[in-house]
Parts: sequence; C-alpha cells; structure tokens
Amino acid sequence: MPVSQSQPEKLPDSLSGKRILLIISGGIAAYKSLDLIRRLRERGASVRPVMTAGAQAFITPLAVGALAADKVFTELFSREDEQDVGHIRLARECDLVLVAPATANIMAKMAQGLTDDLASTILLATDRPVLLAPAMNPKMWSHPATRRNRQTLAGDGIGFIGPGLGEMAESGERGEGRMAEPLEIVAAVEARLFAFKPTGPLSGRRAIVTSGPTHEPIDPVRYIANRSSGRQGHAIAAALSRLGAEVTLVSGPVTLADPKGVTVVRVQTAVEMRDAVLAALPADIAVMVAAVADWRVADVSGAKIKKAPGEGPPPLQLTENPDILKTVGHHAQRPRLVVGFAAETDDTVDNGRLKLARKGADFIVANDVSAGSGVEGGVMGGTRNRVTVIGRDSEESWPELDKDMVAEKLAGLIASRLD
Repeated sequence: MPVSQSQPEKLPDSLSGKRILLIISGGIAAYKSLDLIRRLRERGASVRPVMTAGAQAFITPLAVGALAADKVFTELFSREDEQDVGHIRLARECDLVLVAPATANIMAKMAQGLTDDLASTILLATDRPVLLAPAMNPKMWSHPATRRNRQTLAGDGIGFIGPGLGEMAESGERGEGRMAEPLEIVAAVEARLFAFKPTGPLSGRRAIVTSGPTHEPIDPVRYIANRSSGRQGHAIAAALSRLGAEVTLVSGPVTLADPKGVTVVRVQTAVEMRDAVLAALPADIAVMVAAVADWRVADVSGAKIKKAPGEGPPPLQLTENPDILKTVGHHAQRPRLVVGFAAETDDTVDNGRLKLARKGADFIVANDVSAGSGVEGGVMGGTRNRVTVIGRDSEESWPELDKDMVAEKLAGLIASRLD
C-alpha cells in the first residue's frame, strides 16, 4: 500500500497582487532582507529591490535579484533606466515602499528631504505608504538627532516597525537597535496595506484605552486639570490596532490627531470618561492610561466667579472623582486583561505595587513624572517615558524610550499574555 506524503502547508496569499518596492540600505542587517524577500513572495507579493551603495557592501545584487525574480535598481543616473524618468516610475509603480534595513543615514536624509542617490530620491518622490524597519547601533538609535528625525518622519505619516532589543553585530554590544525579524516586518506590511482591516495576534479582540487629562469645571471659564498630553494613551491605542484589535479610545481634551483605525470617544470630565468606558464593555483588554483628576468641584458655579476687592479667593469644596481603573478591575464584565498606569513622583515602584492589588489590575505601568525623573523633556507632556511594568508575579524596568516604542512593547506584552 503506497504511503501518502503530507503536503507542506500553503501560506495564505495575504499579499496577493501587492507590489512592494524594497529599499535595502547599508547595514549588517541587510542580510535579513534576503529572507524578507522570500517571506513577502511566499504571501503573493511581488518585490522590486533597490539597493544603496552601502547595501552592496554587505550583500550582492545578484543574490537579491535571484530571490526577488526582478531587476535590482542601484543607480540614480542610469541612462537605461532614467530615459523614462525611472526614479519617478519606481516611486509610483508600487503599493508600498519598504525600507529594510533603514539606517540612521537614510532616516536623516528622509527627514531633511535630501536626495543624493536613487533610494533617497524615490523616497522623496513617492506618494505611496512608506514603512521603515530601523537597524543601527543602540547609541545611534538613542542619539537626539535620530530621535528628532524619527519624530519628524512619524509626523509626516511614515510607519515604523522596530527596532527591537538584543545583541548587536559588534562584539559585546547589546541594546535597542536590532532590525525587526522578517515575519514581524511582513505583519507590519500587511497592517499598513490593509489598515482598514488589520490582522495580527489581537485580531478579533476588543480593547478599551483611556488617554489624556480630564477637565473638571470650576465655573464656565475655569477648570482643574493636569499636564497630560495624551501621547502615551494615543500611541497605545494605535499599537493595539496595528496588532489587529478593535480599539475604542476614550480621550480627554487633547490636541493630538485621532489614531487611524481607532474609534474615538471624546469626553471632558472623569464622570464622562467612566461612563464612556463602561458603555464600551464588554472587552478583552482595558488599558487605563488617562491621567484622571482625583477630585472635582462639588458645586460648579453657573457664572464666572468674580474677585471681590479686599476679599480672598472663595473656598472650593472638592469631592472625589470615580476611580475608573478600580471600577473596571472589579466589574462584573471585567476584561480578561486590565492594565493601569501609575504616575508617581516618589516611591514609584512601591506605589505601583500597592495600586496593582488595590485596583484589581493584571499589570501596573509605573512611571516617575517628577521633575527629577531624568527623562528628557519630562514625562507629562513630553515625548519619552521610562516605565516599570509590574505584574502579579513579575516586574520589568524598561529603559527610557519614545512613547511610541513604549506603546509597541506594551502591545506586544498584551498580545503574548492573551495568546
């Protein structure tokens, strides 16, 4: 009787018909682009490669072209390719431009609009979505110039995947700067191309995120508030959405743009925020990031409170606001995973542990928001954060990171915990 041989599992054609322009810049991580090409093509994408001079010092156009089954473009001033304005054609005849690895050099060129080779010229000329997979030494990634460039590019709508933490090519070097793995990049490409239908490890999950401050009115023109910008909460909502979650973002008053693919509910006060969060239940995930005012005025004046000559300020009778995190953590429809934030000015980790037990959370993300925190620009209202993630049986301190990177790491942690 003949023995039947099992057929290899066929990968889904998730990128069928999609045209990816892959720019490979110069870095040791360029070797990963070979596997990346294979992974993209396995899923039905066509890959057209562009290599910088630096990239060709690490891998050969012959190897890249063989895997891509397409011509490799390397020269800006090529008489053959530029007869029909080749760099414009390459910039437009694709569905997405992917830069992997993206070095500090090419990020700086993009941020400044410099065009001194084919790759940088394409990036300035394209009107397609652009996704970068940064890869560089940790010192280079954390340098203020690179951080400024990343912030500029993100503001221009450029997408990022990674970098991650790990060993570097240099002996004894370890830190944040490793290029994301090929399958992670493929997932980011899919999410970028199908933003309206994100796929990922949180597909089918519902998440609630709170963000920003609350404004507690005193009279028609005054209110009690804090310095929260909403950047961290908005970034977490976007990161969860990129992993496939259906996200409801309950936002206090902020000046930030709404994250793409996220349902936003705008509120002003703590009571409104609590009501909006409870209305969004049931959910699988709740991440309570908002800096909710602890107190509100008991009797809000219907008219502007006037100063009286010779008299001191009128007394304000305060009453306690609802504890939204505690309410969610002990709710009958409690989400499977509840994450709270603890903004502290002293004894950050100890206070975070106390809140973990008292509020019924699975994780508390504790951060020091004092003036002496050492975080550049400060945490409240700033673009960076340094946090300690406290679980019921774990504690992990993360280095100072952009708030977008804190969001990506936290979303990954949530996905792994729910898996």
